[in-house]
Amino acid sequence: MVGEVPVYISPIDVEFEGNAGRYRHADTVGDLAAILLSRKWNWSNAPSFHRALMTSVEALEFYVESEDARSAFIAAAHELGLRVLPDDATSLKQAS
Repeated sequence: MVGEVPVYISPIDVEFEGNAGRYRHADTVGDLAAILLSRKWNWSNAPSFHRALMTSVEALEFYVESEDARSAFIAAAHELGLRVLPDDATSLKQAS
């Protein structure tokens, strides 16, 4: 939206469910919220989805730190078994 100030996070790339090797990039809390609200993933299987969404909204309103929203998002993604880069890069290297 016009006039909104982006709330930046440490950039991440999250894997598409069922599409290993395809990722969606996020630089802002708004990007995280858009991913959470998209139809690309079945978030109903992740109880941490609501926490991630609420933390994102709170970060957009400056009630919590943006990195809290990032951490909550990563927890929800991991609950679904999705990889998040660069956070999961170490485990990917060890597996190969």
